[in-house]
Amino acid sequence: MKHFGIEVPVKNVPVLDPDFMPIGLFNRAFLAGAEKPVCFAVERDGGQVAVCRTFIHGTAEMAQADAYYADRLVKCMLWMKGGWKIYVSGDEGIFRMLQSAYSPEGSRAFDARFMSGVYEKPFEVVLCDQVPEEKGASQAVGRHLGGCRIGFDAGGSDRKVSAVIDGEPVFSEEVFWLPKVNPDPDYHYDGIVSALKAAAEKMPRVDAVGVSSAGIYIDNRTMVASLFLKVPEDLFEQKVKDIYVRAVRDTFGPDVPLVVCNDGDVSALAGAMGLGENQVLGIAMGTSEAVGYVDEKGNITGWLNELAFMPVDANPNAMMDEWSGDIGCGVKYFSQDGVIKLAPRAGIQLDESLSPAEKLKVVQKLMEEGSDAARKVYQSIGTYLGHTLAYYYELYNCKHVLLLGRVMSGKGGDLILEEALRVLAEEYPQYTGKLFPALPDEKSRRVGQSVAAASLPEV
Repeated sequence: MKHFGIEVPVKNVPVLDPDFMPIGLFNRAFLAGAEKPVCFAVERDGGQVAVCRTFIHGTAEMAQADAYYADRLVKCMLWMKGGWKIYVSGDEGIFRMLQSAYSPEGSRAFDARFMSGVYEKPFEVVLCDQVPEEKGASQAVGRHLGGCRIGFDAGGSDRKVSAVIDGEPVFSEEVFWLPKVNPDPDYHYDGIVSALKAAAEKMPRVDAVGVSSAGIYIDNRTMVASLFLKVPEDLFEQKVKDIYVRAVRDTFGPDVPLVVCNDGDVSALAGAMGLGENQVLGIAMGTSEAVGYVDEKGNITGWLNELAFMPVDANPNAMMDEWSGDIGCGVKYFSQDGVIKLAPRAGIQLDESLSPAEKLKVVQKLMEEGSDAARKVYQSIGTYLGHTLAYYYELYNCKHVLLLGRVMSGKGGDLILEEALRVLAEEYPQYTGKLFPALPDEKSRRVGQSVAAASLPEV
């Protein structure tokens, strides 16, 4: 395969997507002839900085390839680590390209607007002689089991709550709700308070509350969350940004410790607690691709981990994500969108009147019935995954990968894992014995999401 004149050797290609070009292999081929040093840094909240020192070619004939590589690399840094300011050193042409891309009319305007909203700062791209030093602040949250705790898990179709005393759940409740379609923030607030009160009734007191919720949270505040998708912007500012803080304060007073974390991070924490291991990457393939990570110290990093928006495919004709307007990003490979994208290529006609979740169920049913067409869909996703897990390993240095979500259920999930392991063994033998992808077994499932959430605050 060739891209910008660079030969990218790929031994294993998805049966339904032969033009798939793994971004990690493209980067490797690109860097083979690159000698001009450049450096990028991304600044996020609290003065934290992520740094990447790399190389470009710096010649006129390779200018397009250099620009493409830099564009994909900086986008990867933004959606993995998060940030509101990009620093560039080493090449003024690359700086100008990125400054234009992240302008209000540029190709990455969506990314700039999104990050500006998350960090509540104007988005900037600056040229400098030397980028700032790397600075992180991973948090040792979770694994606190003492006392009387409440864990709340806010999902898109149900909410779960657990009352936990000294690490043992004494009460758990799961209630159906519809947060994503409700524009009234009081609906969400009342549901959260109802769950907290139900758990509190089962304990002599409440020492702490932990919350696992889809979205991006900074200092327990809701910055972006699909759960509140229909809430108008003015009401979001008034009633959603501090919704969990208000719910706990109004129910238990101002002195009960609260920690709110992204549900992907809490999934990874639950897996790490169950396995008794660290360096755990959790990937949930459902409506989107949700990711969380527990580092080598057992800490949550505070990174965005929004890998649904991170490029995984360097194919210039890859499918576009409708929301961000970019191509080749994880959501079209590791979610129900990936299944829906591949089904017609396998000859499976899906009724357009069905919802995405219903379309996924059609393909899952065919897989359970032994359909060869459905098998090709899941086999192709497994090939995508094998290549991408090698890339994620290089980024995260993860040891365990827990594969979760509706796409990974049933026979289809088994085949995805089987194919991913085959691709890893054949194409990336250097990671054998270092990277262990798996479906959750009883050992890693024994700590539920809401119970792990209960362990978040330190008392």
